[in-house]
Amino acid sequence: MSGAAALLGAAALVVPAAPAGAAAPPGPRDPATPALVDGIREQAPTARTAADAARAYLAGRADRYRIADPLRDLEPAGTLASGDRRTVRLRQTYHGVPVLGGQYIVRMEQRDGRRIVTGTSGRYFGGLRTGTAAGIGDTLAVERAVDSVRRDLAAGPDGGDAATPLTGTSHGLVVVPRGTGILTRHITVRGTGPASGEPVLREVYIDARAGYPVLQYSGVRTFAAPGTKAAWSTTTSRSGAGRAPAAVPAPGTTGSVVRLGDGPGTTGSVGRLGDGPGATGSAVRLGDGPATTGSGVRLDGTTVPLAVTHDDTRDAYMLRDRTRVQGEDDPGHVLATWDARDRWASDLSGAWPDGLEEWASPTPLFGTDATASGAVDAHWAAGQVYDHYRTRFGRDGLDGHGMTVNSLVGATDYGQPYVNAFWDGQKMVYGSGDDEYRPLSAALDVVGHEMTHAVVQHSADLVYAGQSGAVNEALADYFGNAIEADVRHLPMDDPDSGLLGESLCRTKDPRACAIRDLNDGRTTAGSFLGVGFGTDNGGVHLNSTIFAGALWDIRQDLGPELADAVVYKALTEYLTPLDGFAQGRDAVLAAAKQLKAGGRQLAAVRRAFTAHGIVPHWEEALGIDSDVLLSRVDTYDSRLGAGGGWWAAADSDESGAEPYSVWAGRTDGKGQLRLISPNDGRYHVNPATDGRTVVWQAHGPGGVDILARPLAGGPVRTLWHGRSTGTALDVDGDLVTFAYYNIGGRAGVAYLSLKDPANVVTIGGGTYHRATFPSVSAGRIVYQDWQRVSAMYEATTRLRDTATGAETVIQQAGPQTSLGPTALTADRVYWLLDATGQNGATTLRRAGIDGSGVTDLSPETGAGALDIADVTASAAAVTVVARTPDAETGNAALSKLWQFTPDRAGDGTHRARVSCDRGEQLSAAAADGTRVVWLDATTGITDAVTRARPTGTCA
Repeated sequence: MSGAAALLGAAALVVPAAPAGAAAPPGPRDPATPALVDGIREQAPTARTAADAARAYLAGRADRYRIADPLRDLEPAGTLASGDRRTVRLRQTYHGVPVLGGQYIVRMEQRDGRRIVTGTSGRYFGGLRTGTAAGIGDTLAVERAVDSVRRDLAAGPDGGDAATPLTGTSHGLVVVPRGTGILTRHITVRGTGPASGEPVLREVYIDARAGYPVLQYSGVRTFAAPGTKAAWSTTTSRSGAGRAPAAVPAPGTTGSVVRLGDGPGTTGSVGRLGDGPGATGSAVRLGDGPATTGSGVRLDGTTVPLAVTHDDTRDAYMLRDRTRVQGEDDPGHVLATWDARDRWASDLSGAWPDGLEEWASPTPLFGTDATASGAVDAHWAAGQVYDHYRTRFGRDGLDGHGMTVNSLVGATDYGQPYVNAFWDGQKMVYGSGDDEYRPLSAALDVVGHEMTHAVVQHSADLVYAGQSGAVNEALADYFGNAIEADVRHLPMDDPDSGLLGESLCRTKDPRACAIRDLNDGRTTAGSFLGVGFGTDNGGVHLNSTIFAGALWDIRQDLGPELADAVVYKALTEYLTPLDGFAQGRDAVLAAAKQLKAGGRQLAAVRRAFTAHGIVPHWEEALGIDSDVLLSRVDTYDSRLGAGGGWWAAADSDESGAEPYSVWAGRTDGKGQLRLISPNDGRYHVNPATDGRTVVWQAHGPGGVDILARPLAGGPVRTLWHGRSTGTALDVDGDLVTFAYYNIGGRAGVAYLSLKDPANVVTIGGGTYHRATFPSVSAGRIVYQDWQRVSAMYEATTRLRDTATGAETVIQQAGPQTSLGPTALTADRVYWLLDATGQNGATTLRRAGIDGSGVTDLSPETGAGALDIADVTASAAAVTVVARTPDAETGNAALSKLWQFTPDRAGDGTHRARVSCDRGEQLSAAAADGTRVVWLDATTGITDAVTRARPTGTCA
């Protein structure tokens, strides 16, 4: 995990020391605005609205709150009214520009025309100093955001073609509050994952001066992690191999922004795309007759009543409930269920396709089609969830203002079964299920989960990534399960009460079917998994039961009614977008105190969080078995390089606010770090080194430069300038090779001599000829080549002697075979391929430089097969970044480093784990011998670490 993933993983990290040789840190930080003030009763100034009174109150107590001008810097973001209580949310701006995740809450009572403030909480970033004049426009920002997402999705050779389009929409300027602030343009990218077919809805923040992505995360809130079949799995960053024919550079780190203040977040508008047709549904409801009661059969065989409406224009009964929603802004709001059986999930995310229709029946009795699709379950369950929030908390719908609730059922994955469900910011989408799993709406806890994501969005708006995303998931799991338990009258001491999705299966028993268990006993110290954003959006599902388990324990100890009230109050009156586990704990405790929980009850709340390891500074208990070379690496989307006894990495300054610089150091950890790149406002990333020279990419508003500088010192040289590059970059002696992209994602490979950089040789980069995954050694380069022949791509692994131009075909791939990253030594070629379709595993293949002796070091099938995403090699060993296919949810399923060395006979190979560190391991770079350098996310932040030799077998 790198960058924002680290920050979201540990939301209250201290600012780390700068690398040796770094510039002095900025001046003293502004005194902090208090994160939580409670137990007060202070009169607010008289004002027309609660929001104005809240801002005037903060302005009048500047000595406590340290907000220079609340009337200028805080804008109203919504007021929750509950009896005589008002909870005012204020969104931070900086010189008129929204601040990502900056939000402050003022809680007050309103009686007899007076407002009494009872508490405040949230995050206000007082140390911002960035300018607000952008250096790039929306057009370039959108282009860069789309390019970034395309690379992250590991698109195939047609990745830039219309078959899998990606589009971007700009939302204007946003300040990312790292250090003194980074001015960015917020872009939402939508489309389809070209390899997975999953819906794509990415929030991308592009530096508004240099045009580099500093933060990226998914806006699709799913029930199970994307790409799973009702079970968790991970998508290794840049996993070109094992997917569609890959045409992207070798894998890199999946991290994002680090030290975004105290944790990255959202401005509160992410994914808020409107309410779809139902919100302004008078156009489709002009013929509404009276509401009536119909019925249908759920997938479990029970008959349930359904609130339906007769549509006179269609002369049919619709799954359109007009009896529940109060709709204070528009009385036409409803609960509606729509037929999406012929729709792809990817087309439904963040969009409302033309021609979608509500479920209809000629009579109030909805028949077998409505049952089989999950429509009956979805409509009935939406009413149950709505009623729970209404009767238990007095909440008028998902947004608190009676918004329309749209449920789309039967979504598929390109016509194939889709076993997942999601909230995309405007509607619920439920997958079709398959031979084992029923349609996802069949489980009331799944429906409650997705609808709670909407409640979270319209209250705390917890950003759906890293720790705040795990808290978001935990709240969705808690309320989804609580609603199901209440409707089914499940006692809290039932051992199955904590299961989620247990009723989805057709043949498996509930415990085997369940996707998560809130009684799984996971803790932060023993179970927390540090991962990058390419894996489960930074661990939102992986780590959610740590927090949800604590909440479920509280429900068991306090009882459903009080516990639900406490958690709901924490969500709606205390939590803000950037809050992680520790802040969540504080919010729940504060809410319990406000609800007058007794001493034993408060002790039970504390005990629940302590039992799950959620205590102050819990992150410090996490450890690693490797040597740290550079701690708290805070870059997004940058690889490591190693060779000749040296390593190189990109990093920001200690506050994380400056554009990235390239640093180099010795792999044995001795000596001082060396600053290699200039501090010129560009983002310097993806370094490679052979121990003599460091080469890297410099991203600026005018494109990308490939730069070089000797480790011994000397001027920085520009080797190449272009529009876009991949992460693959390599150097050996006088030879440099790299991957690049033309417009539309057309991938190419280039190489040049350090002595004569103007003489650049390119391969591919066209519509019908593409190339990628280059590596270099001893005057040769190896790469993967795709050429379109008779409307199909012919894929080949090729070796080129750069002195003569002679090429050797190492191996031509068979039909439907995907090719992935390569590695090259003086006498061996290594590469990845997938010849068995989507079986979840990848082959590591080796050959001599003449193409002889082709050997599979790690076969794609059989015992011990690995899902490999990246490969790196020295003369002594080859190391891969890989997952274990079909591993159970947890540490074993994350990307780890495996090293292959010759066995005693010198012919076969010996395989061993490089490190037993928990958490995700990425961006491996082979150093001398068996030493490897990599990015390790175990501790919830990203460290560049090393080991001189494999650790062997891990328990």
